[in-house]
Amino acid sequence: MTLDPRALAPALAAAEEAGWMVVRLDLDGVRSKAELMRRCGEALRLPEHFGANWDALADCLIDLSWLPAASGRLLAVTSWGGYAQARPGDWETFQDVLEQAVDFWRNSTEGALTVLLADPGDRPRPKPGPPPRRS
Repeated sequence: MTLDPRALAPALAAAEEAGWMVVRLDLDGVRSKAELMRRCGEALRLPEHFGANWDALADCLIDLSWLPAASGRLLAVTSWGGYAQARPGDWETFQDVLEQAVDFWRNSTEGALTVLLADPGDRPRPKPGPPPRRS
């Protein structure tokens, strides 16, 4: 899901108010898979054994036992547009990993995982209108 960044603050506040753990993953300036994995490791406080690859990330997002208990978890991924543009294949893989984790937790009784994608570059741009008429 892509969220207008202006609506992000209320969504984060509502999740915290509901007792959810909120994690913000800022991808501003990230242009490599290695940097993406580093940011994921920092933001999510991934365990030391995290292998910094797609399979390891998928495993960590499905386990989550290393995180404090919560009724739900919200991962807000912000400023991702530059990475998606620089590494479209890796961005697609990253989205697949996130979707699989969300699907896994959707069927769990131990809480949910929700992912919000918010990027200032996502706002719809106005379509150009017809050229002005000359009289």
